[in-house]
Amino acid sequence: MNYLLYFIHALLSCWVVGLAASGVDGQQVWPVPYKRLDRRPDVDPYCQALFPFCPSGAPDGQMPVMRDSDLVSVFRLQTPVWEFRYGDVLGKFHIMHDAIGFGSAKTGRNFTMEWYELFQLGNCTFPHERAGMSAPFWCNQGAACFYDEIDDVHWKQNGSLEKIGEISGEMFNEMARWVQEDNETGVYYETWTVKSDAGVNATTWFESYDCSQFVHRTYKKLLDMGADLSSQTPTSYTKIYLYSGEPLYLGDDSIFQQSSTRDLATDIKKFYHSFRSHQSVVEVIESLLEALEKMVLEKTFYFYYNSEYWKLPMKYPYIKINYEEIPLP
Repeated sequence: MNYLLYFIHALLSCWVVGLAASGVDGQQVWPVPYKRLDRRPDVDPYCQALFPFCPSGAPDGQMPVMRDSDLVSVFRLQTPVWEFRYGDVLGKFHIMHDAIGFGSAKTGRNFTMEWYELFQLGNCTFPHERAGMSAPFWCNQGAACFYDEIDDVHWKQNGSLEKIGEISGEMFNEMARWVQEDNETGVYYETWTVKSDAGVNATTWFESYDCSQFVHRTYKKLLDMGADLSSQTPTSYTKIYLYSGEPLYLGDDSIFQQSSTRDLATDIKKFYHSFRSHQSVVEVIESLLEALEKMVLEKTFYFYYNSEYWKLPMKYPYIKINYEEIPLP
């Protein structure tokens, strides 16, 4: 009987893996499609933000209703990540944050809309080691934030604030409904874009899901509704790349609960241990060396996407931050 149950479990596991990683005809789909949920899950109280998420926005993410006849200006916004705290420091490395601004002609009110991590970038990129839990614990939700005013100094001083078009109030309201749905179903932040190499014909294994992707999805929605958007300056965005051979699907959290995958579970947790939070300076240096050894010498990166784990066979140049021009959709 035990052998029968084991056989059934093995068949089901193969079936689930196939559904997760393959297309209708059984062939692997690249890039792996980002998985949307039916609804946004509750946040575990264990996850805590260094800086509160969307402190001046509506708690439920609600957006104002414009008059259909209103004329609403659309602005492209960009500034260095954590500019409010470190000024242009990260801007010198082209690590930028993107958002969209709106201005109502009828009321004179301005608004900012952005999508970012609930618990900062580190928590979205690497997990926690939580006592009493066998699997790594992730605090990786991201969400849209909509609030009054456009802080001109914040966006202009080290970044950009550019008007790129106008839409009607009716179009704004339709976009707002779309944002609510997008925000409710696309909830997990994904830092990395994973590609086969740095060439123009490279295969993309995984797409990021971050602030710039939200901005592009919104631009595309507006264009689909008939908006006319154009920029007088290059529209460049920060992309953080990992380079690897074809990824190997490993499984979900069940990896950490089965005796047959104990060694794999140990290796994954050891890999993420190098990126744990609250390390001393000496520990950070030691951890970076361990991570480099894993990625460069062992050519291994354990990647988490759609709540599942993949093994990336890393290739030169391994990791790279690009600030590249991506035209409006």
